[in-house]
Amino acid sequence: MVDTDTPAAYVAHAVRSYWLIALLWIRAAMAYPVSFWTMLVGGVLITFLDFVAIWLMFTHVDTYGGFTLREIALLYGLTSIAFRVADMLVGSVEKIGQKVRSGDLDAMMTKPVPVLVQLCADRFELRRLGQIAQGLAVFAWAAPIVEWTPQRLLVLVVALVSGVVIYFCVFVIFSTIQFWTTDASEFANAFTYGGNTIMQYPMTIFPREVVRSLTYLLPLAFVNWYPCLFLLGRTDPFGSPDWFRFASPLAALMLVVVTTLVWRQGLRRYRSTGS
Repeated sequence: MVDTDTPAAYVAHAVRSYWLIALLWIRAAMAYPVSFWTMLVGGVLITFLDFVAIWLMFTHVDTYGGFTLREIALLYGLTSIAFRVADMLVGSVEKIGQKVRSGDLDAMMTKPVPVLVQLCADRFELRRLGQIAQGLAVFAWAAPIVEWTPQRLLVLVVALVSGVVIYFCVFVIFSTIQFWTTDASEFANAFTYGGNTIMQYPMTIFPREVVRSLTYLLPLAFVNWYPCLFLLGRTDPFGSPDWFRFASPLAALMLVVVTTLVWRQGLRRYRSTGS
């Protein structure tokens, strides 16, 4: 038996278990190197088309929502990196509905590893590194417009980490709904993939009500909008407090608390396929 009596021991056990499960899938993927590299390159090209659409728009306009192409690229790159990292690490949690219907979740609950860890690490796809690389490339292209200082670098790092956590929580919260509905993966995608798409654009193109929703209800605005305002030296056109620019960790922490409560309630709600 593994000693998980203390929170630190429990977290260490969860991280180690996740890594071991993910490593199995990495080895399986690398057994077919041609297929792996083809899928990785394909991921880069497909996600690159997302930014091409934005670039084509700027062949007809100079600014969009008051932002230039490189400023939007900064927003795009930051949310894309955070989202793609979270998608690679925990995106498989969206398959809860499949696991419930097939009865695989019953087997997971008998193992000495947290169910959430098993769901997140299941079928770990290392090939999604290509999609992360695309986001990094767009961000690197946009980065020279920022007057970098140690403080701005710190805000960037904190925003990236917080963004991954926020998207992780969004994945888990909306996937957990499938404990009640059995299959609501498309509904979850509207908030995960759809949320990432919205955050690729400046909030100035959306009504104030949408911005408030993305700040106070589903805090995706803290992934890139508020941090990028600080990086670009801009004031918030919606008049939000200046400290919002540094509040990404707070938003992530609050969402972690909500996610924990939702996940526990969903797991309690689960009824075995044999019951």
